[in-house]
Amino acid sequence: MTVPETPTTPAPTTPTRPAPAGIDPRGPRVGAGITGVLLVVVLLLGGSAAATILLAVIAASFALGAVGGPSATWQGWLFRTLVRPRLAPPSELEDPRPPTFAQLVGLVLTTLGVVGALLGAAWAVPLAASFALVAAFLNAVFGLCLGCELYLLGVRLRTRSA
Repeated sequence: MTVPETPTTPAPTTPTRPAPAGIDPRGPRVGAGITGVLLVVVLLLGGSAAATILLAVIAASFALGAVGGPSATWQGWLFRTLVRPRLAPPSELEDPRPPTFAQLVGLVLTTLGVVGALLGAAWAVPLAASFALVAAFLNAVFGLCLGCELYLLGVRLRTRSA
């Protein structure tokens, strides 16, 4: 006598959480534009102490974004307060997780520049600012968020291996 098999649902390998509320995709682009202008100033200041201080301020802004999402930064506040009220509502909202990860990538890049400068490598500030500027420029001008693409690649790799 055989016992009939009962269908079972496999347990998910990763807990599923509902997606957080969407954000206006224009906000991170405006923030990237503002950050890009500041990064140009860092490059113009070269390896000076002023450049290091400004890069540290940018890193602090990225830290706020990495913890609370792009809306938690001062650039996000400027967008919400000054820009968004003058625009039509967005046609669609964006998942905040990829831009939040992008903020973490920016934090890592700029922190490496600041730490390098504090360790005596003044060249680390313009180098880190250059990499961050490329990413900010691509996001602000073309809507191509490199950190977001890294996040999505990580999600794809994680689900493929699961």
